[in-house]
This record gives sequence, C-alpha cells and structure tokens, in this order.
Amino acid sequence: MRDMILPALERSRADYTDIRVERRWRTVVAYEGPELDTLSTSTEVGGIVRCLVGGGWGVAVFNSLDRLPERVQDAERIARLAAAEVEEPITLAAVAPVQDEVRVELARDPRQVPLQEKQSLIEAYNKILLGHSDKIVTTQTYYNDTFSEVWFANSEGALILEERPDVQLLFGPTAREGDNVQNPYESTGGAAGFDVALGHEALAEKAARRAVELLQARPAKGGVYTVVLDNQLTGVFIHEAFGHLCEADFLAKNPEMRDILRLGRVFGPPALNVLDEGYVAKSRGNYKYDDEGTPRRQAYLIRNGVLEGFLHSRETAGRMGMVPTGNARAISYRFEPIVRMRNTYVGQGNVPFEEMIRDIDYGIYACGAVGGNTALEQFTFSADHAYEIVDGQVGGMLRDVVLAGNIFETLRNIEAIGDDMQVINSAGGCGKGGQMGLPVTDGGPHLRIRDVTVGGRAQ
Repeated sequence: MRDMILPALERSRADYTDIRVERRWRTVVAYEGPELDTLSTSTEVGGIVRCLVGGGWGVAVFNSLDRLPERVQDAERIARLAAAEVEEPITLAAVAPVQDEVRVELARDPRQVPLQEKQSLIEAYNKILLGHSDKIVTTQTYYNDTFSEVWFANSEGALILEERPDVQLLFGPTAREGDNVQNPYESTGGAAGFDVALGHEALAEKAARRAVELLQARPAKGGVYTVVLDNQLTGVFIHEAFGHLCEADFLAKNPEMRDILRLGRVFGPPALNVLDEGYVAKSRGNYKYDDEGTPRRQAYLIRNGVLEGFLHSRETAGRMGMVPTGNARAISYRFEPIVRMRNTYVGQGNVPFEEMIRDIDYGIYACGAVGGNTALEQFTFSADHAYEIVDGQVGGMLRDVVLAGNIFETLRNIEAIGDDMQVINSAGGCGKGGQMGLPVTDGGPHLRIRDVTVGGRAQ
C-alpha cells in the first residue's frame, strides 16, 4: 500500500496533502422476531484525498487505487478553485509527523470465525428473548463486527497503518399487554475480537425481564425532583448535552455559545471532572491516531468544576490557537474527518450509592437512555426505566421518565458524584454531520442532581 500512496503524494503541488485509505471487513447478523432478517458479509476498499491550497480545501473520494495520482490531482484542482472563494483561509495547527504501524492481537479475529457460528450465537440469544414470556411479542437481536485497516499519509512525512476492530451486540425485546407496549434494550461491544460477543445469556435475559416488568411499572408523575442518574445515563447525558458543545467546530459556528463557554469559567462543583480520551481498555472509542495522524491524548473538558478545554482537529486548533487533541474522526473513507468525541466520561467521585440516596425523601433513580434531544444548552432525555426513591431506599419501577433542563444549571446542581465510575461499551454510536454510528463510549459514576424537571404522565 505504501508503494501506491507515497508516489501519489509526491505528485501533489498543494500546500498540504493527505491520503487516507481503508480496507474494511464486515459481518451483520440480525433477527426480527423468530425470523432471520439479515445475514451478510462484505469487504470494501476506498480512500479519500484532501489538498489544502491557499487556505481552501479540495477533496476527492475513490474506490479504486489504480488511478490514485489522478485523484490527488483532482483534489488539488478543486482546492485551487476553493481558494479563490475562501473568506477565512484555513490553517492547520502543527503536528509532528509520525511513522508507525499499529497492529492488534485478538483472541479470536472475527474475520476467521465462520458465518454459521456467528448466526448460531445470535439465534440462541434471540431464542432467550422470545422464550422468556408469552408477553414478548417480537424482538430485534443484532450483531455487527467490523475490522478496519486504515492507512494515513501526508505531505509532511506521516505514514501510519492502524488496525481497528469493533464488535456490537444488541438485544431489543418488545413486550405487549393490550395497548401497553414496552421495548427496552441492552447492548454491549468493544474494540476487540469475536470473544467479546460470547457469554451474554444473562444480559439477554435481563433485557427480556425488564420488558415484561415495564408493563407493570407506573408512569412517572411530572414534577421537579432530586434525581440520581445511573452510570449509563450519566455517560449519555454528559456526551450529548455537554460533550457536543465542546467540539470546536460547533463552537466556531456559534458565537453565542463561545461567549458562554469561556475557559476558566466554573461549571460545576469542585469534584466534577469531565474527560475525553483516546484509550480505555477494549473500548469502542479507542485508536492510537485520529484520521489526521494526530496521536491520541487525554483531554479534560472540565477539571475540578472549571472549564479547561475543547476538542480539536488540526483545523479548529489552528483557527483558535490551540493544540490538536486527536479528535478528528470520520465514519469511513467516504467522509472528511470532523471533530468527534472518543471515550467521554465523568471522572470518579467518592460517594457510595447508598449514601447518595440516604437522605432523599422522594426522588427518582433514572437508568439507561433510549433517546434524547439537545438544542444548544437545552436538553431532553428519556430514561430506559427508573425507580422511585422513597425514604432513602430504591422503590418501585417507573416508566415514561423524561428528564429536561438547561445543561449549565444542571451541572451546577450536581450534589454528589459516585465512587463507581464505569465506561459503558454499548452498541450503536454517535451521529453528527451526516456521519452516523461512529464508535464511541461514554460513562461515569452515579450522579445526584437536585431540581431536575421530570416529565411524565398525569396521574
């Protein structure tokens, strides 16, 4: 591959050029109810060239390596046209060029596992869901593995080969009783081999059991409560409601938010830390280099309650006079890298869960997340399920729990941070800029937050 990429780079007369080539192997197995819905394997190869001329980008995407030098010339020609129209010339923050090969060692490489074995595993999980209760009327059981071999080279001397495995597993039972329909889910995954998909019978049983239990759960009563978030909801909350605000390409387009998000401003209690980093063991947001060849590093967004930094590509770092954080990522070779999160989480606190709820007369323990919306600083999240907290004890199950509020007020209202931090490897991924399903993880400890608006049903 290097013998094709390097000569093509040498043909460029742009101010800067990079080439990213990806070879990807993929398998999908999906059941809907008792029927096999998808069973597929695929392999694809493609790449993208970016040229920067006079502060303007030119991009060319390709599926064949045969005419790579011509694709470089295409990107260069487009960049020269763009330079004539650019109002704010693009500059790239400096990154020392790296030459490296990043190989992974897998207990079981998914490319070597027979398709029949994968299907048999997912079929067995699906039967657990269907067999739990006659109230389970259908299911969605999904498995996906990908193995990507990514080459990156640029005109500054970088040349990197990185292997990136990813496995996803999702259990989605649907329970029904009359017109009451409940469809929670459980999922897992990892930047690992096929072995990460094994041994999840208990997780499938848990998903099915909760679907049936939710049929009997009481709808939450709307109001303002002290709320405790579980590890998963903590992660989704901090990723969606705060992490996206700290992506520097978002800030570049939102002067109002830049005025609010001033470095050094207090946004939470002294115990609050929010981090984004490129490596948490076996996590789906892992990689050693981003898609611009920038090495991963830990980035604090909030440290000790104070806003410390943002997430950057080379372009946003150049615009803002900052240091690239290794957050330029693309969902595939078909897209340019944009600023994306990796493994984002709230740091460890020191409050045990039992102590966190001990003095709550009546509150809500919200668990998991099934969806949400954010609009600048306003957020709305639907918990997968929840429980009452009554006189310091976890009580009965609740459903239809929707949390809403202002992210900055909510951060200031954090009263306790748990001592049980977890990073959650769920299936699915992050969507932004038309690039959907990017592998990420999020998480944190339990959080106790006062004065949270909870929407529910009238009772």
